[in-house]
Amino acid sequence: MTLSLYSAVVPNYVQILGAVARLLDKAEAHCAETGTDPDDLLKARLADDMLPFGYQVKSCSAHSIGAIEGVRAGVFSPDMTPWPTTFDGLRSAIAGALAKIEALSPDEVNGFVGRDMRFEMGEMVMPFTAEDFLLSFSQPNFYFHATTAYDILRWKGVKLGKRDFLGRPRLKL
Repeated sequence: MTLSLYSAVVPNYVQILGAVARLLDKAEAHCAETGTDPDDLLKARLADDMLPFGYQVKSCSAHSIGAIEGVRAGVFSPDMTPWPTTFDGLRSAIAGALAKIEALSPDEVNGFVGRDMRFEMGEMVMPFTAEDFLLSFSQPNFYFHATTAYDILRWKGVKLGKRDFLGRPRLKL
């Protein structure tokens, strides 16, 4: 069986972006139910040298549709614009990323295979093929930021379980 780049990337983005959207809903509900100030979650970070929850959610968008846009352009640089500071703003960013990911065609994504592209951050330049960038750099970053967002919410007392992180798996029916 051959696994296409589209199949290795796009369904995973859809699954986890959907889960992140539901994490935002649960976080906001937690605040309403417990009287927690939303900023206590939105600005929370696991360690002093880590960026806060809002950045983690924004990075899920950056390492999904942002990565695809980077492959299209031939270069990906981290988005250093401020991240949304409200649940609604974060939800909108995730919804926008999800809509764009769902609109991708298999032909376009599979057409990226073998294409040269690079990651640039300041003076650092890392050359990749499109598939290696997506599979060995951007997708691990995507999962890292989704996991960190989940972990922050768990640490702050939001009632979440493993299924909340996994989202909707693609079952054989």
